[in-house]
Amino acid sequence: MLQLTGLALYYENPIGRLYEHPDGYVVIDYNAGDRVMSEYRAFLTHLENLLKLRGWNKMLANQRLLTPFTDEERTWIREQWLQVSHAVQREMLAAVLLPNDVFARLGMTSLMQDAREGALRYRVFNDAQAAAAWLRAEA
Repeated sequence: MLQLTGLALYYENPIGRLYEHPDGYVVIDYNAGDRVMSEYRAFLTHLENLLKLRGWNKMLANQRLLTPFTDEERTWIREQWLQVSHAVQREMLAAVLLPNDVFARLGMTSLMQDAREGALRYRVFNDAQAAAAWLRAEA
């Protein structure tokens, strides 16, 4: 179970919530349901802003409730958001709790393959505590 109590909430919209973890990473907690593209872009822009503000390069993404990405979302993530590592000028580290939805999981796997070509290093977990431990251990 992902423990969010006691974490500082940085941003929230219908897409989900962004929390500041005291160990120096962002916790991304996605909501279930369809996404409006403008809200999704705003959500990821706030994520980028938080990473820059704190000088962080790590995130724990709880994608368990995520529904499959649309073609528009996949394109925007690949062509725009995965470039965030260049904006913070550091390799990005992401611990990912994969979606429960099998189609969302397949779409996420495809996007993560694309991310490997950029400056995003990720690892997939079933357990939130193991994901957090990996982030803490990474320099």
